Formats: sequence, C-alpha cells, structure tokens
Amino acid sequence: MEFYQEVERSIIKKYRKEIWRPFIKAINEYQLIKDGDHIGICISGGKDSMLMAKLFQELKRHGQNNFDIEFIVMDPGYKEENLQLIKDNAKKLDIPIQIFKSDIFEIVDSVDENPCYLCARMRRGYLYRFAQSLGCNKIALGHHFDDAIETILMSMFYGSEIKTMMPKLHSDNFEGMELIRPLYLVKEAAIIRWRDYHQLKFLLCACRLTETITETGGGSKRNEMKRLIAAYRKIYPNVDINIFRSIHNINLDTVIGYKKDGIAHSFLDDYDEK
Repeated sequence: MEFYQEVERSIIKKYRKEIWRPFIKAINEYQLIKDGDHIGICISGGKDSMLMAKLFQELKRHGQNNFDIEFIVMDPGYKEENLQLIKDNAKKLDIPIQIFKSDIFEIVDSVDENPCYLCARMRRGYLYRFAQSLGCNKIALGHHFDDAIETILMSMFYGSEIKTMMPKLHSDNFEGMELIRPLYLVKEAAIIRWRDYHQLKFLLCACRLTETITETGGGSKRNEMKRLIAAYRKIYPNVDINIFRSIHNINLDTVIGYKKDGIAHSFLDDYDEK
C-alpha cells in the first residue's frame, strides 16, 4: 500500500469519528456543496488545508461526486525551501496541485500595522480571482472549529462586538463566488493527531512573518485565545463546545443592541410595544 493510501484509509477508519464525520456533518448542516459546484480547494501548505484536500478526494471517491474540484496553491513569495515542502507533501499525499504566484509578501513586508490582516485579505482576493479563472464558483478554506471559537473571543476582547467566522459566505467583490469552510466542525487537536500519526511535516503558517513561530507560541491575539481556552478547558472540559454553541443560540430578547445588514438595532426599538 502506498503512503497516500494509508493516509486515506486512516481518514475513513482511524479518524472517522474525529475528522470524517464532523467534515460530512458540516457539509450537510451548513449546505456547503450543491450539485454542479466547481470548488477551488485552497492549500496554504499547513496541516489544515492539506487534510481538507484529502477529505475532498475521499468525498469524491466514497460519497458525493456531483461536483468538481481544483487544488490551488498560491505562492505569495515563499522561500524556496517552503515552496518545495508544499510540493513534496502534495506529491507524497497524491494531491494534484496547481501553483500560481503573487507578490503579497513583498507588499505586506512594507506595512507596519496589521500585516497579518492585510495578508489574509489580499490572499483571499487572489484565490477568488484564480479560482474563478478555472471556472470555480466556490473556494474552500481550511479554517477549523478552534478558529471559529477563537474568532468569537477575539471579537469580544478586541473588537467590542460579537461575531464569528461563518461556515460560508458570498464574496462581496467576485460576483457568483462563495467561500466555504468544510472543517468548521473539526477540532484542531484531531488534525494534529492525524498529522503526527503519519509523521507529516507541514508549514506552520502561510505567512513569512510568522515562519519561526511555533503552533502554541508567539504573541498573536489568536495564540492568546488558544492559551486562554486551553487554561479554561482544564477547569471546564466543554468550554470550547459551549462557546461554539453560544453563537448558534443567541436570544435577541436579551440583547441590548445588534446589527442586521449594516443597520444598528436597539432593544428600545420595540420596548414599549411589548
């Protein structure tokens, strides 16, 4: 059995409960795939997007086959050894990638404020454009369960609002394009176990600015949230699940204010009508 076949088998067998089922549940629960979709699977070179690529291959092989996929890698200015690592992993995992170049790192290197935010925004635009040129109507990103709950806390702590990373959304700038997040219900710990079981080495981040930061180290706001959640999980094991469920169960009768379609609403709007 080839190595990539062992990896595929582990997804369906060993990691069926932790990875495969949550992947399928997210697709069904959030209606991420429709008949006739042409999806650009965006691969950054990290563990999450590489696993997502293999999951889509298995979905085509064993489940739905009513859609088409492209495996897209953007080179935003990687060092040669990092780009080679992506190529080597794609070959090892039997993922037929298409690589295109951009100058994002060169642009972001000259920015002092929020370079990671700018990098993410620019990468998304390039990915939309390239995927659309291939005939795609959707792009898939590898954000997982932990990314979603970290975003909730970051919005509260640093943005004075409550919002999360949506499982899918329409593009504002590329007509007819959507973004989907099929790993939305897959926990990062399961992805790490899958990676380590196969002794795979991936890029830790798609951004050159954080190449030397470890998965749990560094001073980013997202890593602060990771450490905070990990600390609370020792006391309340289900704290991450409760945070996630909270964004699905917002009671507007107990909310002071909220926004809908960019318009602010207050509990006072209809207070005297009750």
